[in-house]
Amino acid sequence: MSETNTRFRTHDRSRTAPTEPVAEETDELTCPECGADGVTVEKRGETVCEACGVVIEDDMIDHGPEWRAFDSRERDQKSRVGAPSTNTLHDKGLSTKIDWQDSDAKGSALSARKRSQMVRLRTWDERFRAQSARERNLKQALGEIDRMASALGLPENVRETASVIYRKALYDDLLPGRSIEAMATGSLYAAARQANTPRSLDEFQPISRVDRQEYARAYRYLARELGLAVEPADPASYLPRFASALDVPEEVERRARELLNVSKPKGVHSGKSPVGLAAGALYAAALLTNEQITQQTIAEETEVSEVTIRNRYQELLEAYDQDAA
Repeated sequence: MSETNTRFRTHDRSRTAPTEPVAEETDELTCPECGADGVTVEKRGETVCEACGVVIEDDMIDHGPEWRAFDSRERDQKSRVGAPSTNTLHDKGLSTKIDWQDSDAKGSALSARKRSQMVRLRTWDERFRAQSARERNLKQALGEIDRMASALGLPENVRETASVIYRKALYDDLLPGRSIEAMATGSLYAAARQANTPRSLDEFQPISRVDRQEYARAYRYLARELGLAVEPADPASYLPRFASALDVPEEVERRARELLNVSKPKGVHSGKSPVGLAAGALYAAALLTNEQITQQTIAEETEVSEVTIRNRYQELLEAYDQDAA
């Protein structure tokens, strides 16, 4: 038989194949005709020997999607898989959850008997999702983290990091003797610091279920025991949020950032609260740009006392004048 015909002839399994089935579909098989390696799976649905051209198998099943996507956005829109696993849920989102709405697939309301049945199913579903004490602890803590993060407007990556920190503390048995709320608040504060979206300890006070001293102690304990790499907060990272809340021009924020950059090498930042420095820089920048804004207004938005603002802005202006001279 000629080489041309050999390249396209189909292998007769009844004549040469052994009693056992042909090898499964893999990226590399052994050809039953010539014994050569290098059998490849072609895109057209055939397994072909590269050496002699024998078609080992055809009409193969394509387990990939039936659609095509040309960019990541189109791929996300067409994908029909479930939600990805996440550390913000105690079971990482791998379990099912019964919806709270009492309606069927068509949107019609359920009967009274069905509603009563769904209530019992939801109750048992919640019990089975968190059976051990550790799972119940984690479920409550992650719920607290999500609630506080929503109240503070923190992004999803901060919530994920806070959840990971709390999980480490739970698995390392750091929680005995400390409240869940305090450790959850400390984890979220540490995560915000690590993600360069810091919030001051005072900003957690209205939303946390424990007092400031307790969650501040919990944060220091977590940072020490887990070895968290938390750098000192940069006062400039508070400027965009404060400037937006005060509705000041962009020039004020730019000048405030310049004041902070000039004063940092001179040691003005050492031992000072970054929130107080940011508030003082905004007030000093408003004075330099002839923007009418009072210390009281800045104090209310930044939750810093007027005395602290006066002290900080004077120190910043002195450092700025020295640099100009």
